[in-house]
Amino acid sequence: MSAELLVNITPQETRVALLENGILQELQIERESKKGIVGKIYKGRVSRVLPGMEAAFVDIGLEKAAFLHVSDLVPKMIGTDSEHKEKPKLTISEALHEGMDVLVQVIKDPIGTKGARITTSLTIPSRYVVLMPDSDNIGISSKIANDSERVRLKAIVEAYREKHQHKFGYILRTAAEGMDEETLTKDIEFLNKVWHCVQESVDIADSGSLIFSDLPLVQRVIRDMVGEQLEKIRIDSRETATRVKQFCKTYIPELADVIEHYPGERPIFDLYNVEDEIQKALEKKVMLKSGGYLIIDQTEAMTTIDVNTGAFVGHRNLEETIFKTNMEAAQTIARQLRLRNLGGIIILDFIDMDKKEHQEQVLQSLELALQKDYAKTYISTLSSLGLVEMTRKRTRESLEHILCEPCPVCAGRGYIKTVETVCYEIFRELLREARQFDSKGLLVLASQEVVDLIMDEEANSLLELQEFINKPIRFQAETLYTQENFDVVLM
Repeated sequence: MSAELLVNITPQETRVALLENGILQELQIERESKKGIVGKIYKGRVSRVLPGMEAAFVDIGLEKAAFLHVSDLVPKMIGTDSEHKEKPKLTISEALHEGMDVLVQVIKDPIGTKGARITTSLTIPSRYVVLMPDSDNIGISSKIANDSERVRLKAIVEAYREKHQHKFGYILRTAAEGMDEETLTKDIEFLNKVWHCVQESVDIADSGSLIFSDLPLVQRVIRDMVGEQLEKIRIDSRETATRVKQFCKTYIPELADVIEHYPGERPIFDLYNVEDEIQKALEKKVMLKSGGYLIIDQTEAMTTIDVNTGAFVGHRNLEETIFKTNMEAAQTIARQLRLRNLGGIIILDFIDMDKKEHQEQVLQSLELALQKDYAKTYISTLSSLGLVEMTRKRTRESLEHILCEPCPVCAGRGYIKTVETVCYEIFRELLREARQFDSKGLLVLASQEVVDLIMDEEANSLLELQEFINKPIRFQAETLYTQENFDVVLM
């Protein structure tokens, strides 16, 4: 499978698109005004402890206090060892108190009305290794399947720790597979130096200060593209391309030769049809090649995806038509989850299948397609209602939340009241105002559509109302009013 990375740089934002066989699979956007903070380490101060939730709010210098749960405290803070972290001996009140300074790392960006999610279990990543200064464990990426290779990698780290007499924990990333001892040792030494600098900064920093920040978006994405055989990395900024090439020569030499500057006048995302794919990723309806389609509804609580046969009528029988649609939908769903960066609880409503073997094949197809996803996913079996429940780890805002905001007219509902509904609401409000207040007349300010309906189709109703309340009623169209807005003014 050929994979390309396209990078679009502007003063306001950086966009990185991953294409596989020419099709957009993943998009990351970082804006200068709203940079993501996942991975950043802060010196925070506990602002509030919530015993009832076993959690605390920590001020890290952002607009909203960050959320710290007892399960995200390092084992030494709750009186356990790293192997028994799930059974804390101390409560949140015993481990933390208001006004206490604590070193924390962001694991989830602020999303919607929620502040950032933080942990005291710090990690500092590099190309091959992740440092865990508060742990003494050695972990190996689950994607490294060869047992002898896992033993070799663990032995390298253990030998290094024994030689230098320290007990830091490390995770060997997928990219470490096959790397020699010297390369891995250099990576570990680099991380130890970074941690030493972090410790020195903590001593002199004020509460709410940023202590450590990860790499810029482009370098971070390239570093984390573990296992991807990238044929090209095309960047439309000469300065950024030079900087990234230098970074790769130092840390990822095998990718240095595939980086190139794109000098063309035509925008790089237009050249690869990425802009059109972004627009499609913001729509609720996703068409399948067969003629079927998906309906994707994203809410704060969960995301629902409904599969429909649409115009696809099949060639043999109904069961075969449904099976083929569901199989195609499974592949498309996996891509849409990555592209839209949908996280949390996700409910998949496949078309009902009678055959057990068809159900199992669709689930297997979905699981296989999700193996390419960097975010952690969990899929349950098909429920009695024919639904598939799944979760996908959410660490940053979805594409929709980054690029869009709730409609000011419908406030995010997705619909507005009809002109007739607003008209009848006005009649009820007029009657209410006439009974409650003593006035010579009433003036109604409303949208042009509502005023036109009242003065035309509802003219008789208006005359009857005027006779009933025995007061004149005037109407004035306001161009800035939406269809639902109106005001009744006493005259």
